[in-house]
Amino acid sequence: MEKITSFSGTALPLERSDVDTDQIIPSDWLKRVERTGFGAGLFGEWRTDPNFILNNAIYAGAKVLIAGPNFGTGSSREHAVWALTDYGFKAVVSSKFGDIFFNNSTKAGLVLVTIPASIVTRLQAEVLHNPKLNFTIDISTRTFSCDELSISETFPLDEFTRHRFLEGLDDIGITLTHEADIIIYEQSRRSWLPLLV
Repeated sequence: MEKITSFSGTALPLERSDVDTDQIIPSDWLKRVERTGFGAGLFGEWRTDPNFILNNAIYAGAKVLIAGPNFGTGSSREHAVWALTDYGFKAVVSSKFGDIFFNNSTKAGLVLVTIPASIVTRLQAEVLHNPKLNFTIDISTRTFSCDELSISETFPLDEFTRHRFLEGLDDIGITLTHEADIIIYEQSRRSWLPLLV
């Protein structure tokens, strides 16, 4: 996982609520065994509609997805997070997220920004009017801002998750921070005990 301190970019407004993980990445994509290439299947069912906002070239390269409430509900598939990051999104902004989706996101480097619904609705309208608006997310200060709109909102981010982002630590990375202790433990194990190789 890459370190994340702050980043800026344009946004794509998804004016839909209760978007579940089946809608984020359809089940026929779950047959893949690798963790890459899922961006092509992002919102796959909806993208068959040429008028779906993800098909609008004016939003190409957006790093921030501004979604309706209850984004990421449903099943626990990590593929939903992989699809969003593989497509190029670095953050999702919503007033509420599914719990399991939220947890999966923090482990894969996708920043979830929780701010009040009234502000999310305003942001969606502003981005529809001006797709070139630039947003900044700062992990150090836990702020989401847009200078052009004079918006600066703090968002909840627990200290452990903040540390993960700032240091670029996924679960394996966290384990490897204890590598010296693991080596000492393994060296002291009795030789007749089984080994994982």
